[in-house]
Amino acid sequence: MSQQFEPANEKMYIRLVKQGDAAAFHAIYQHYSPRVYGKLLRVLKSEDLAADMLQDLFSIIWQKRAEIDPEKSFGAFLFKISDNLVVDLFRKAKRNQQLIEKLAKAGAEEWESTEEWLFKKENETWLARAIESLPPQRRLVFQLCKLENRSHDEVSQLLHISRATVNNHLVKATQNLKALATGKSGMAGLLLIWLFR
Repeated sequence: MSQQFEPANEKMYIRLVKQGDAAAFHAIYQHYSPRVYGKLLRVLKSEDLAADMLQDLFSIIWQKRAEIDPEKSFGAFLFKISDNLVVDLFRKAKRNQQLIEKLAKAGAEEWESTEEWLFKKENETWLARAIESLPPQRRLVFQLCKLENRSHDEVSQLLHISRATVNNHLVKATQNLKALATGKSGMAGLLLIWLFR
């Protein structure tokens, strides 16, 4: 197995990881870790905390490799676990003054309060369920473009569909999600963050 990760062959890599293939796991780590680390750093504002959590994240992925579904977006699975780890950290921080001080020194005081952040994550959980309700192809395009930040051209090549089809799926997914969010308190701003980040 080549160490160079190829997005078009992601399902093959995931199947190998499920079988305990360390080389395939390393290739996936090399591909996803910079993006995950960047997201963790933006939230935690600490290189040490972000690096530690990145290692914890991939340790969990290795331990839970048998649970990974190669037919579903691995990136979405990865970022969901990452989000859960951050939520757990902030919950622990509420009970651990030392950790609160460390987060504050790292710049966390510039971010929303822990309570606001947790409220946002709860709404994101609702939105994740809403995304799961989309038709399979539309959901996959949305996940790849909006959750994994892939370009329209990359998704077009990956799924063997035209760029116009990618754009069409995104427009319809956005319409579907906005319709589901109608009347859901606190979702309007969150939708804008998710759909246009």
